[in-house]
Amino acid sequence: MARNFRRHRSAQPIADLNVTNLIDLGFMLLIIFMIVTPLIQQEQTIPVNLPKVSTAPQPKTNSEDRFVAVGVDAKGFYVDNANSSLTLTQLRVRLTAMAGESKPPVIRIRGDANVQYQKVAELINEVQKAGLSRITFDNQTKP
Repeated sequence: MARNFRRHRSAQPIADLNVTNLIDLGFMLLIIFMIVTPLIQQEQTIPVNLPKVSTAPQPKTNSEDRFVAVGVDAKGFYVDNANSSLTLTQLRVRLTAMAGESKPPVIRIRGDANVQYQKVAELINEVQKAGLSRITFDNQTKP
């Protein structure tokens, strides 16, 4: 009986590239961008003309902090991305509800540059009455 010492190559290397994982990664990135993009645009929803000041170094913020924008213009007060203005009483109710949360947010005051200072002072007063002590002021920088 003759022996055959030649090996049969039954397992050939696969020359195809498996792109399933790459497609999954692409879809995951697309979903993340679709979720994050509206959140980035949320800051621009209160249409106020911010006052201009010179640049100054900004303190570091905690990444766990939640920021709520409260704006004031000639028509009234706005909270976050509200399309309609609020009265002082409605604003007081919203601020009190925020102060009652387990971790109160940081209030970002966005006062229109053309509004009377009295309205901004009323806004600051209501924020303080509600018990919210962490406040920042938004403005534009001079070129």
